[in-house]
Amino acid sequence: MKTIKGPALFLAQFISDEAPFNSLRSICQWAQSLGYKALQMPTNDTRFFDLERAANDLEYCDYLQATLNEFDLEISELSTHLQGQLIAVHPAYDELFDAFAPKSVQGNPKARQDWAVEQLFLAAKASQNLGLKAHATFSGSLLWPYLYPWPQRPSGLIDCGFNELASRWLPILEAFNDAGVDLCYEIHPGEDLHDGATFQRFLDAVDGHPRANILYDPSHFLLQQLDYLGFIDKFHDRIKMFHVKDAEFNSSALQGVYGGFESWADRAGRFRSLGDGQINFNAIFSKLTQYDFEGWAVVEWECSLKDPEQGAKEGALFVQDHIIQVTDKSFDDFAAVETDHQMNLRLLGIRQ
Repeated sequence: MKTIKGPALFLAQFISDEAPFNSLRSICQWAQSLGYKALQMPTNDTRFFDLERAANDLEYCDYLQATLNEFDLEISELSTHLQGQLIAVHPAYDELFDAFAPKSVQGNPKARQDWAVEQLFLAAKASQNLGLKAHATFSGSLLWPYLYPWPQRPSGLIDCGFNELASRWLPILEAFNDAGVDLCYEIHPGEDLHDGATFQRFLDAVDGHPRANILYDPSHFLLQQLDYLGFIDKFHDRIKMFHVKDAEFNSSALQGVYGGFESWADRAGRFRSLGDGQINFNAIFSKLTQYDFEGWAVVEWECSLKDPEQGAKEGALFVQDHIIQVTDKSFDDFAAVETDHQMNLRLLGIRQ
């Protein structure tokens, strides 16, 4: 068994225009002060990470790593969540998702998709240049408006959507395969890959591609009332990344799992800072350790109640307390009996 690495911190929710969250050096110093050992890097803000440079300039990669190393940090993984979302966008969301793309391709879905594909190709190369083993992204969605089967879906619609999604991602998966990097889809509402059944559909559509893997975040499963521990048992060989994020689900006479028109604070299902929700992280860390997960435990802070800086501080301690230092001994070693083949035969009643 292997000891999970951590704690690491996903920076997406912390980057801002205010110190210490407005430069790479200052945010590294802040993260180090809280006890983090690695940072998961978004790739859409060049103040912190220039994706094109990292894909083409090894000296820039050396600079990034040296900057983090100065604060006893490393890069856990890169993230293209926003760019991956744009690989597949249903027209209903065109205007909303245009904000994730540069102005030069906004209002032009084909140009926006081409830009997103190029971003993923760059991410594969940048991850390779940095010596990383996994990469985080979203799948995008063509089918999300049809999640609930009313009006009745026409025959073949779901298969058609997954076949198209697979055709868009297969060249990207091949680029990641060439780079020796696992492409990890965060299983997330709003994406076509939002639960175990949809991931399996996608996996079948890409012929079980070895680089099609999972970023496991149990918060999204709890809000869907999905068995997040059983998911590990079924897909542990595909889980290559781990977001440590808490959530709670409190159904009522007014709301169930669809309570999507309420504010985050008023929803039946809502994200919480680590330790404030309902997720059994003792069991999760135990299962991932049992299955030899060797990646990072990455804190992703999202909470409608708690201040993010408090959440980040508590999150580092939470992960530290949950990481299992694997043993190289058996608890019953004290009673061990030396191997004796003749004794074994006698104990089985076998006479020679």
